[in-house]
Amino acid sequence: MFPTLTPSMPVLIAGPTASGKSALALRIARTQGGVIVNADALQVFDGWRILTARPDDTDLAAAEHVLYGHVAFNADYSVGHWLRDVAPFLTGPKRPIIVGGTGLNFNALTQGLADIPPTPTAIRDAANALSLDAMLAALDPATIKRIDTQNRMRVQRAWEVLQTTGQSLAQWQDSTPPPLLPAAQATCITLDAPKDWLNDRIARRFDLMLAQGALDEARAMLPRWNPDYLSSRAIGAPELIAHLKGDITLQEARDAAIIASRQYAKRQRTWFRSRHKNWYHITADSPDLSATLRFADQPEN
Repeated sequence: MFPTLTPSMPVLIAGPTASGKSALALRIARTQGGVIVNADALQVFDGWRILTARPDDTDLAAAEHVLYGHVAFNADYSVGHWLRDVAPFLTGPKRPIIVGGTGLNFNALTQGLADIPPTPTAIRDAANALSLDAMLAALDPATIKRIDTQNRMRVQRAWEVLQTTGQSLAQWQDSTPPPLLPAAQATCITLDAPKDWLNDRIARRFDLMLAQGALDEARAMLPRWNPDYLSSRAIGAPELIAHLKGDITLQEARDAAIIASRQYAKRQRTWFRSRHKNWYHITADSPDLSATLRFADQPEN
């Protein structure tokens, strides 16, 4: 059953890529008011608006959106940065509708985040040169149980924490301070997307991105391309850059990007299934998802 939404209660909307999270957030904002706050780790960067599916001009005109594209494409940006950026909107004049597919952001928001020191450049460079298996071999069993061992970004983060502080990521997590927004103080929604339905949407969405100018976006980024930038992990970016460099055809780039997106969605579904057991779970392939929304009342004029 879908929860009853009230204008005073923050809303969290999580789910895999291409599952319809942004559309649901926009529906809530237009009907009941609120500011849509980005919780996606890649949509914070500028330079990749199309490939990261940031809101278009029509969506931006329909409701207030924040924390989209506000970070330079070549900057570092962590969960800790995001928590500091999101904090003012938790006590602002408008109810936040926090939406995204990055499970770590929601986890840190609702369960707290340890204040881990930043990684020195030398350690980051050393990590970039290591294989996934080499980094995993250095981690403790407790940390390995808590991270996605197939996600290089998560494994590298754990390795960097250990090398920087001498303490494992699990040890830091066990000394975590109170959360900024406990889940009990928000309406927490996870969109569950059936595999076949989502795989089809992922393919169609990437084709739409190409039609909307994703290749031109990649061409504009080519002179500034650096695979070590966090923003370069946008799905489709490495593939389109490889095509522009003449390494692969556009069809090969398209196919590789769709496969990568589907693999990412699989990891997201696993994460949310494991970590969001106490959230409301809504089937994303409903013929009219917005029709299931229940509003306690309308915003005051």
